[in-house]
Amino acid sequence: MGVTWIDRMAVDVTGDGDAVVFVHGLGGSLNVWTPLLPALSRWRCIRPELPGSARSRKAHALAESTPHRGRLSVGVLADAVLRVCEQLGVARAHLVGHSLGTLVCQHVAARVPQAVRSLALFGALAEPAAAVRQAMAQRAAAARADGLFGIAEAVAQAALSAHTRQTQPLAVAYVRESLAAQDAEGYARTCEALADATAAPLERIACPVLVVNGDEDVVTPLSGARQLAERLASARLEVLPRCGHWPTLERSADSQRLLRDFLDRVR
Repeated sequence: MGVTWIDRMAVDVTGDGDAVVFVHGLGGSLNVWTPLLPALSRWRCIRPELPGSARSRKAHALAESTPHRGRLSVGVLADAVLRVCEQLGVARAHLVGHSLGTLVCQHVAARVPQAVRSLALFGALAEPAAAVRQAMAQRAAAARADGLFGIAEAVAQAALSAHTRQTQPLAVAYVRESLAAQDAEGYARTCEALADATAAPLERIACPVLVVNGDEDVVTPLSGARQLAERLASARLEVLPRCGHWPTLERSADSQRLLRDFLDRVR
């Protein structure tokens, strides 16, 4: 099917079979999931770009005429994911998230548990810490004032493991370019959504959950991912060595294997 547009959001749809919906994080795009696709040929892979991100910089959710006056929140982003599923005729799906996308997936699963078959969360968090909230508010202001180039360089240096920076120049280049290409206002609104995010009611999430985090992740530290997995009723934590905040790029073969094996078990 390729890229289509739903509420002015770019959505890539490939393959047949049970639906897997991928939700990227802050500064991401649908291409953060591209390294996983070779292992998922038996699935219908749906990769939206969230309102304000990548090619979805003019999504309807950003309009002043919306009830939330174009302000983004985790709830608004969860609505966008559910809208994509509705428009594609997907009544029940496996959700896969990265970073901020893991929060969005948790909120969808808690709000509409019957629509979610499983969760796979890469670089996971339950709720941003106070320091992260402050940093996101500051980053939103910096994006509006100075653009994304400095932010992109800083994230590419800090969010990837030392091993990745030394041995995987393409991963470094992807992270840098993914952030630098974002619309500054859309990125700022997404930062504000993360700054204001609250935890989903985890007691409402009963589906199987896979949590995958890098052991050198300084953005969503392993301690938080471990606590999240312990709070969920049916979760398993996998830790990838010499890996930072972007497991699908830094440890793509391991990420492929973990997701494929998990989906095969819960399908």
